[in-house]
Amino acid sequence: MSIRLLMVDGERLVLEALSAMLGREPDLEVVAEATTAGRAARLARRFSPDICVLDLNTPDRDGLRLIRELRRSRPSLRCVVVTSRTSPGHVRSALMAGALGFVPKTASALGLAAIVRTVHAGTRYVDATLAAEAISAGASPLTPREADVLSLAADGAPIATVARRAVLAQGTARNYLSRITTKLKVANRHQAAQLARRHGWI
Repeated sequence: MSIRLLMVDGERLVLEALSAMLGREPDLEVVAEATTAGRAARLARRFSPDICVLDLNTPDRDGLRLIRELRRSRPSLRCVVVTSRTSPGHVRSALMAGALGFVPKTASALGLAAIVRTVHAGTRYVDATLAAEAISAGASPLTPREADVLSLAADGAPIATVARRAVLAQGTARNYLSRITTKLKVANRHQAAQLARRHGWI
């Protein structure tokens, strides 16, 4: 039987190219494509794919949230990340979210097909260079909740908006952001967000 694939990438051209390349493999079948995380979640329920091949960048939602959502709604679905966001933090965050594969977009089509088969067989795969960098870089200094609050504030929204998004009192949201800037040794939350994004902590 073919391995059924759900392909997710925010860039239509990349999505179609990846789908075409993998679809040429005799044992791989692309059953659905999505350029947004919301559509990907709906298509996963509709088509019951075996593997979701996704980028971490989607216009409507962070790819990490999509991985967690897919893992909750379809525990048997396995996720392979194919992305240009390859910092050590991104690797760790994707694996913690439940991804079983992590590959840079520089991978070859044949290499990616082999990785899909490996993950489908139940074996985790992480690009060796990225894995070594992730191990040597150390973990994020932010707690999961701090990372969540910072990501909700990363667009420069006022405290009231951040608090509403995070379901916190304004004072509590302000305290979180103050603690984050102190931890990261930066002047403000904008610098904190830039630093965290660079390291893949959010």
